[in-house]
Amino acid sequence: MPRYEVTIEKDDCDGIFACLTRDPRFVEGDDGLATIDPDADPVYDCDGEVTDTDDRVVATFEDDRIDEARQAAAACPTDAIIVREVSE
Repeated sequence: MPRYEVTIEKDDCDGIFACLTRDPRFVEGDDGLATIDPDADPVYDCDGEVTDTDDRVVATFEDDRIDEARQAAAACPTDAIIVREVSE
């Protein structure tokens, strides 16, 4: 299974939330911007490590859902989301 990292750059996020319709792990945060919550998916139990700072949200997953994360990134009109595979 791929290990991948999803980053949301908060300065680039406009709160349009096109990502939310592509991957249910993306949710609206308390600040009105997109964030990632592995527990938000109503279908799959997701394990992921999420770090949320003032500048960015970084989540690391090891599952077969990288395509969903890439679709969320592609839907973002401000290119605020970056998905990349990472090694162990």
